[in-house]
Amino acid sequence: MSERESYKVLISNGTGEIVEKKSRFIAGVYKVETVEEAEAKIAEVSKKYWDARHNCYAFVIGENSEITRCSDNGEPSGTAGKPILEVIKGSGVTNVLVIVTRYFGGVLLGTGGLVRAYTQAAQAGLSDCEIGEMVFSQKLTLKVGYNMINNVQYYLSQNEINIADSRYEADVQFDICVRDADKQRICDGLIQKCEGQIEIVEGDKGYYIL
Repeated sequence: MSERESYKVLISNGTGEIVEKKSRFIAGVYKVETVEEAEAKIAEVSKKYWDARHNCYAFVIGENSEITRCSDNGEPSGTAGKPILEVIKGSGVTNVLVIVTRYFGGVLLGTGGLVRAYTQAAQAGLSDCEIGEMVFSQKLTLKVGYNMINNVQYYLSQNEINIADSRYEADVQFDICVRDADKQRICDGLIQKCEGQIEIVEGDKGYYIL
């Protein structure tokens, strides 16, 4: 398979704050999917914290983390944007923007102190987020009679497979996503559990949160 098997994304945004020698570092972590979306959020946050000394940021975008950008926004070169970017890379999360706003407290931190502070603020923001895993999967629609609902639900529960959607019509339809490598085993198991009284329709392959 040429596609990456999985990658991490934000399910919820987060915030974090640290104080270092009277300087406040406020981190905001946001889910973004395009450079334009990231730039719009940066402009929004910069306007919100217009009275701050610095609004430094970094973002990583793409299924393979192929787009990266960072800014020191007036801090000494390499002391803010790059440390934030390294935190993002270390987390393995993509499609994420981290902005760290600094209110200067009157005490110079030095380059080492700045790197440490921006790193810790970014880590605090990310730790406040809920992170999920997008897995390259096969979407399946399971069609069964009402007499087989419990069998299907029990089997899926035993295999820790979530039902993405369900429809109760003339028959019952459950949409699920399974890892490509698990597809045949899951299909065989469902057929056996339902004594052959099930139709399994393959949908699109793509990245889904399992």
